[in-house]
Amino acid sequence: MRRIGHTLGIAAVLTALPALALAQDAPVAVEAANSTQFILNTLLFLIGGFLVMWMAAGFAMLEAGFVRTKNVSMQCLKNITLYSVAGLMFWVIGYSILYSGYGGGPDGEGFGGVFAGFGAGVPYNYAQDDLGTGYSSYSDWFFQMVFCATTASIVSGTVAGRIKFWPFVLFTIALTGVIYPVVASWQWGQGFLYQMGFSDFAGSTLVHSTGGWAALIGAIILGPRLGKYVDGKVHPMLPSNVPLATLGMFILWLGWFGFNGGSQLAMGTITDADDVARIFVNTNMAAAAGVVAAIIYAQLRYGKIDITLAINGALAGLVAITAEPLTPAVGSAVIIGAIGSLLACLTVPLLDKLKIDDVVGAIPVHLVAGIFGTLVVAFNTQSEVNGETLSIPAQLGVQGIGVLATAIFVSVISAILWFALKATIGLRPSEEVETAGLDLEEVGIPAYSEFTTT
Repeated sequence: MRRIGHTLGIAAVLTALPALALAQDAPVAVEAANSTQFILNTLLFLIGGFLVMWMAAGFAMLEAGFVRTKNVSMQCLKNITLYSVAGLMFWVIGYSILYSGYGGGPDGEGFGGVFAGFGAGVPYNYAQDDLGTGYSSYSDWFFQMVFCATTASIVSGTVAGRIKFWPFVLFTIALTGVIYPVVASWQWGQGFLYQMGFSDFAGSTLVHSTGGWAALIGAIILGPRLGKYVDGKVHPMLPSNVPLATLGMFILWLGWFGFNGGSQLAMGTITDADDVARIFVNTNMAAAAGVVAAIIYAQLRYGKIDITLAINGALAGLVAITAEPLTPAVGSAVIIGAIGSLLACLTVPLLDKLKIDDVVGAIPVHLVAGIFGTLVVAFNTQSEVNGETLSIPAQLGVQGIGVLATAIFVSVISAILWFALKATIGLRPSEEVETAGLDLEEVGIPAYSEFTTT
């Protein structure tokens, strides 16, 4: 009996060993799965981030191609500078404003905020990064920083050809250090718009309309380029380099996959990976529809196809789909991109009637298409607030509040800054300098057309 009991005891132990091993392996398996998700999520931030950073090259090439030859070097210099300034300002103060409690912080109560101090713009929880955070805080900082720089690029193109370098840099400091981070905090910092159920997946309003409002106010206060509007007539100032502008458009199109796809913020599960792929498809199709819509519009209205409208048609389609690139069906994304493009095309002659000089068409593309894209979200996505899903009219109202709040805040602050700069150091160069070109006066080199080789 003892032998039988001993044998049964050994058998019981052997039977229990696999279960014990599985129990010990379970935490290891969970940790391994979490590690994989952490790595993939961080990788999405980093890949998306450097694609959005590459958009800086797209803006530079687009603007260099659209401005006149005598201002090409100046425009390239401004784009190099604004990206650098944006990075420094986001580190010094911007990231702190966006995430350190502005707009009520995690509870999202009110407009009040917390400034964590200069230099607090580094990832504030870097020392706490573990599997629980889901991704590296440094990757999040980098991803958010390149979004910040995009906002300043929008302004750069609109005011090209007639603004001095240093006033533009000073405005960029305020835009990237304070204005954009405050607006973004209302949603992405879980501020009051977030609490209301406002939805802006990748920034049609938070990024593009913010830059668009700042550009619009700047263009109005700055005035048009010399010779643009004379005796009630519009005098077209043709692009200096269409291939360069086209290259810029394709670089921006490529970067937008990081802009929208990276805003999924996760790629550690099958569902997330599939969502990123769907975002890519919708983003691409909206841009394609924007191009075709602009080409058809130009042919019907002018009898000829306008390459600048085709370029901006792609960008308007991209801006329009940015507010919600995930939930629409592909057919809906095509319609959104096409309508966004047509609205941008219709805005171009309206600006000319108002004598608002927008060199690259940034206001129609980023502001008008951005507003449309934000509002149309209500027909594809309804947020949940206090456990209840908003109706389409309620969601449309919330989207409208987000658009209006951004318009008022950015316009008022931008106007104060533009007027202050105009009254102090001045915004425009002299007529002689503007006529000769900013390249010669401010950058110190002649226009490219004047270069000769021996």
